[in-house]
Amino acid sequence: MRWTRYLNRSICQNIPVLNSVLSSKQFSTLRYNTVKRLGKLVTMKIEKDAFQKVSTPELNVLSDLFKKYNYEIRIAGGAVRDLLSGKTPGDIDFATTATPDQMKEMFESEKIRMINKKGEKHGTITARINDKENFEVTTLRIDIRTDGRHAEVEFTTDWQLDANRRDLTVNAMFLGLDGTLYDYFNGREDLSNRKVCFVGDAASRIQEDYLRILRYFRFYGRIAEFPDSHDLKILSDIKENANGLKDISGERLWMEMKKIVVGNFAADLLTTMQQLDILKYLGFPENVNTNEVHKIWNRCKHLTPQPMTCAVSLLKTEEELTKLHIRLKLSNDEVRLGYYIIANRDTLPTEDSMKFIKDLFLDSLAHKEPKAKDKICELLKYEGQDDLLDQFKAWEPPKFPVNGRSLLDIGFKGGPKIQKTLDRLRELWKESNYTMTTEELVKIAEEMKST
Repeated sequence: MRWTRYLNRSICQNIPVLNSVLSSKQFSTLRYNTVKRLGKLVTMKIEKDAFQKVSTPELNVLSDLFKKYNYEIRIAGGAVRDLLSGKTPGDIDFATTATPDQMKEMFESEKIRMINKKGEKHGTITARINDKENFEVTTLRIDIRTDGRHAEVEFTTDWQLDANRRDLTVNAMFLGLDGTLYDYFNGREDLSNRKVCFVGDAASRIQEDYLRILRYFRFYGRIAEFPDSHDLKILSDIKENANGLKDISGERLWMEMKKIVVGNFAADLLTTMQQLDILKYLGFPENVNTNEVHKIWNRCKHLTPQPMTCAVSLLKTEEELTKLHIRLKLSNDEVRLGYYIIANRDTLPTEDSMKFIKDLFLDSLAHKEPKAKDKICELLKYEGQDDLLDQFKAWEPPKFPVNGRSLLDIGFKGGPKIQKTLDRLRELWKESNYTMTTEELVKIAEEMKST
């Protein structure tokens, strides 16, 4: 038994070597038969109340349909994890022994509409039941070949082989539609103990898809009880493979990072990621000030900040944000928010701060800053200004009482002088705490016209 465990571990650790000397079919058979012996199926019935969270008449229709055609179907992955944690899943994925062609034939025979044909090439068919609910059902798969970014797959009817290809034990469970839990890799116990473990050998799982490094930290934030209860061997494997992230697309990286930076233990996880040399492969500076990250996170975590609001705590300058944008392909709104916070953070005065924020907002409007109110709300979250944030949200901004037409009506000619005059009038209006009237401002403009 001891020799067998050593052989299995040795084979897993030398997968890259084996892959170079065996055909893809030989490699696939060797690898998956080996890993399969490492799993041990445990089944149990989950509490009826937990299953009721997802039970609907439409789901019953789906279940009866697969039974009728003698195909197995189970809830897979994250939805199972959420149900066991007492949460209602946001999205539910299903796995089946039926191939895509078999599912299409079945749904067509039963006159059930299928939507989103793009998923078919990945083995996913989406059925719409009773014109009320969509169900994404994916054929069981095994990875034939991986390159650290993508996997070449083939279909299977073996549930454990599909479980083998998943990243973490808590994501490798299945739930039958009769409430039976199928757990091959101790996922339920890991979830109960709030442990985040890879399926089998961590280094091998990471090398199949380096994005799993970030998925580890994302799920650690969701599951772990303490910020620093990592398995040191897992952290070592992550550090050794961190450079694999350099070839992952920015969009995929940012999708994971957006969840990490606003999740539990975000500051601690970002600090750990910095220590493991991960952040530099994501476009962040090599020397991140983790003390600043902790300071910002501790004062804004209860305010539901946007991901960019937290991420910018890792950046010192606009140039660093530009480099991050090039790497991660941020959205226009995210980039603008980042620039706005960098430009305006640490400028809030200790006295008359609400007046300062009002002026900042009105200046932003004058310069046609898009989504100015949202940006200032995020800036106040970044600064940890709870009371000021509430005041600003409740404030009804006054309207500047003059415009370019007002000046043209009193004899101004078009050109830069109009904008210069409006800017000066706006400053006077702000100084009056927004009380000056149209007549008062126009009178001042007439005096300025001749100067």
